[in-house]
Amino acid sequence: MRVVDVNEYYSPTGGGVRTYLDRKMGIMADLGHELIVVAPGDRTYVEERPGGGAIHWLKSPRLIVDRNYSIFVDEIGIQRILDQLQPDVVENSCPHMSAWSVAHWQGDAVKVHFAHNDHLAAYPQRWLDGISTHDQVERAFGWYTRYMARFLEHYDAFVTNGPALAKRFRRRGLTVHAEMALGIERSDFSPDLRDEKLRAALLAQCGLPPTGHLLLGLGRHHPEKRWPLVIDAVEAAGADMPVGLIMLGDGMQRRKLEARVAGSPHIRMFRPVYDRKRLSRIIASCDALIHGSDTEPFGLVASEALASGLPLIVPDEGGCAEIADPLFAETYRARDPRSASAAIHRMFTREQGFLRAAARHAAGKVRTDRDHAIDLMAYYSELVAAKRGETAPLARAS
Repeated sequence: MRVVDVNEYYSPTGGGVRTYLDRKMGIMADLGHELIVVAPGDRTYVEERPGGGAIHWLKSPRLIVDRNYSIFVDEIGIQRILDQLQPDVVENSCPHMSAWSVAHWQGDAVKVHFAHNDHLAAYPQRWLDGISTHDQVERAFGWYTRYMARFLEHYDAFVTNGPALAKRFRRRGLTVHAEMALGIERSDFSPDLRDEKLRAALLAQCGLPPTGHLLLGLGRHHPEKRWPLVIDAVEAAGADMPVGLIMLGDGMQRRKLEARVAGSPHIRMFRPVYDRKRLSRIIASCDALIHGSDTEPFGLVASEALASGLPLIVPDEGGCAEIADPLFAETYRARDPRSASAAIHRMFTREQGFLRAAARHAAGKVRTDRDHAIDLMAYYSELVAAKRGETAPLARAS
């Protein structure tokens, strides 16, 4: 089966969607399928991938707000590529012009809108924090839901990357046909990589002894990740508990966050670690992951941390909350630093041996990206068969 993903979130400089699609491309080739990505870039050319698959870059302008990404403007160009490739399934993830380009394409492939995120939660609801409630924002931006419903009429299925997004879209009255939870490359992570000497060294960099508690903040320095909330919570908990935080990441808020933690004795910021083995050792050597984003669509970082045997401290909304079992996690009221601080206290006053044993047990059950690809291809096969009149499609949840 040939799947073509018309994807505006695929960046030449990296990012979560690129990581997902690059890995998925290899897994699908192993399964006997082909994944081709159509992405906006600086010039038009084809990038073949060893082992199968390709990236068809289409010359497009850069986004003003984030130069790592570009935006499609050539609807006919997208449709010409689809005519050339003749896919069995066309995926689209972005609700902008490319959604309509796929919707208007006259080919006979199955058309799937695969949601990787929710723009309404990531932007208006965050921008209007403290001014309006989430329900008020939902009502004010009802036009956006109606806009999505119009292009979704042209698609055979609306699929999300897990239950968190599915719940949001269904609450707005949209029909979600399947929840296809993502997965991680679990072999990269393991509780066995825990290094007590490394842990002690990281705590020392935070000005704390080995008896302290080491929190990990992992992810982009972007407003939607709510790092100021995490920092406030750690500082508040650290007033009467030996808690340190290391932050691994980079992004548009880096300088602002560096200024914010400059006077914090137990918080240290580090650049991203791209060596997977080294990153895995660092993750496994911390005592818990703390995350601030309540709009996380899937919770990839939380899954990687859990696969490393780390307990979780996460908000009670979003993708991370979906995997936060009370046996190994503490949740707090989304967007509330005091509640997050209380969750840190609860985490480190629990019996640590039992807590880590529960996280270690859960580590071996974290969903893999291969599991995701197998389930997704099975569902797409059903859709293709239904489109050809061979069988009826089934709703799926994973």
